[in-house]
Amino acid sequence: MENDLNFSIQTLGENRYKSPIGLSTTKGDRIFNFVREEEKMLFDTSLEVFTRCLSDNTMPYAMEKAGPREHLFFDPAKTTAAIVTCGGLCPGINNVIRNLVMGMHYFYGVRKTLGVRYGYEGLNPAFGHELIELTPQFVKDIHITGGTILGSSRGEQPVPVMVDYLMANKIDVLFTIGGDGTLKGARALSEEIQRRGLPISVVGIPKTIDNDISLIDKSFGFETAFDIASPIIRDAHNEATGVHNGVAIVKLMGRDSGFIAASAALSMPMVNFVLVPEMHFQLQGENGFLSLLKKRLDAKHHAVVVVAEGAGQHLFADGREAQKDASGNIKHNDIGDLLQQEIKAFFNAQGYKMTIKYIDPSYIIRSAPANPGDSIFCSRLAYHAVHGALAGKTNFVVGMLNNCFVHLPISQVVRERKKIDLEGEFWFAVLQSTGQPFLMF
Repeated sequence: MENDLNFSIQTLGENRYKSPIGLSTTKGDRIFNFVREEEKMLFDTSLEVFTRCLSDNTMPYAMEKAGPREHLFFDPAKTTAAIVTCGGLCPGINNVIRNLVMGMHYFYGVRKTLGVRYGYEGLNPAFGHELIELTPQFVKDIHITGGTILGSSRGEQPVPVMVDYLMANKIDVLFTIGGDGTLKGARALSEEIQRRGLPISVVGIPKTIDNDISLIDKSFGFETAFDIASPIIRDAHNEATGVHNGVAIVKLMGRDSGFIAASAALSMPMVNFVLVPEMHFQLQGENGFLSLLKKRLDAKHHAVVVVAEGAGQHLFADGREAQKDASGNIKHNDIGDLLQQEIKAFFNAQGYKMTIKYIDPSYIIRSAPANPGDSIFCSRLAYHAVHGALAGKTNFVVGMLNNCFVHLPISQVVRERKKIDLEGEFWFAVLQSTGQPFLMF
């Protein structure tokens, strides 16, 4: 993938308006506090890549640094912005909405920000979802609650219809908060807007609780997810140790990537097995999961198993065509329920007395408000999205990479999902914490 990366950010035109933000303007020969267009951040910060570029006389891959620009494309006083939230719930959505509104109002003097109801459905007048006006007074306390005050939905809507709706409501900037499907929709909107030659900015703010969006360090809501999962795992451990040969299974979110399950296990090191979608483990066999679980019970008389929702789907292979939800995501079978049944059958067949508990806190976790760390992260994401949008950037997402906020083209971010590297340091840390073997065959 790295051989054809392109980090160029699309712009709407010349920036003719002086920013109203009260920053110092110059210090020596550079703009102080305002970010210059020439300021770039390296994609790969390793010495090896830097040395190779010096030797080959080539430029390393670099991305635009996010932040306020001294000149803007939009006149803030005449700008109308809109915010849409799509896909599943995630801690921090309301924080992002709040800080988008506050940033536009107090930094730039944007007086009109509209909320789009129920995802992309709200941009299709056929559904009859009316826009709502978002003011600082309206959003000031929404960060206290989870979910999204705007509502959400999954699935595509006709792109030309949505662009017509943006034009009809004189919307200049559209902030889209969502995951892979939402960002692909934002890219399609941007392409149709460009085809028509319209001065409308479309900005993506990556939202996926699974932390599986490519290129960026993390997505908001992820930290809160394993934060809330940690005491649940602690309680599961109490259940498991409360009886002789007790087993507790905790199923966490992670459709295609197991970052929540792995991170939760690291934060609560009483977990003995972590099963993630990146693994192709087996249940049966000398080194299969069930045999390893028996060895654990023989030695310690209790076990805690954390499993990501997308793990072990190969164990359900029955020749049927996979079903998908409205966003195009494969609907996974319940791996937690399967594990519970298979564990019971395995030990019953051997006359081995044990007790098993299955806990699925997924909807509790995704509906929770953001923790302090995520709250801070959401604020900074929102502010950087506002700066980029009013500077006329479009068809991009704002994210953190190498601990710095940058602009990334949507086309690059949606090319593939981020997954755990099973030969990397992070997964090795999980294996060290749990004591489980690298392979389960």
